Amino acid sequence: MSNVSPPSSDSSGTPMAAGPLTRAVLEIDEYASGLGWDQPARLFALVDTERLRADEPELAAQLGLVDDGATAPLTPIEQDEIPAGTPLDEFLGTIAWPGAVAGCALTVERLMLPPSAETSVPDGLDETALTEWVSAHPDRQEVRMTVAVLRDGARESALRLREKDSPNEVLTGSGLVPGLAEALAATFEE
Repeated sequence: MSNVSPPSSDSSGTPMAAGPLTRAVLEIDEYASGLGWDQPARLFALVDTERLRADEPELAAQLGLVDDGATAPLTPIEQDEIPAGTPLDEFLGTIAWPGAVAGCALTVERLMLPPSAETSVPDGLDETALTEWVSAHPDRQEVRMTVAVLRDGARESALRLREKDSPNEVLTGSGLVPGLAEALAATFEE
């Protein structure tokens, strides 16, 4: 896990030494941050920027992907809104990506509790009651998770706590949200 506050950053605050997938995750996190909190989950296709320029020059131009050498290797493209009321795992099970998509990413907000709270969870709660219990817990934290996977299996995540809503407080790492990464990776299985 690493905190993204290095001295060597580009104009967006993304670490210059970050790999392409980390850069894409941080770009999506920054975009989601600009929308504010209490947002629905958002799904993104990750496409190879050079391939997009070659195959779809008009779309690349609309997206502002000029060939200036400073453009990131992966371009996130937001997909249609996830249908309201559809459980995320069910929705992800319906996705199939075309070959031009190198990876995908999802940003979602959740409540989380510290590990110490696990021992105080009442027995026998259904999903609705558990959600209500977590929402009322005094130690709950609101978190925005951005998780990305590539077809080759590479993974990256960014976590931003609402109480520390700053680009310098975003945690990154490949194993931060393994369950969501697995669900996204499954969208590439045939």
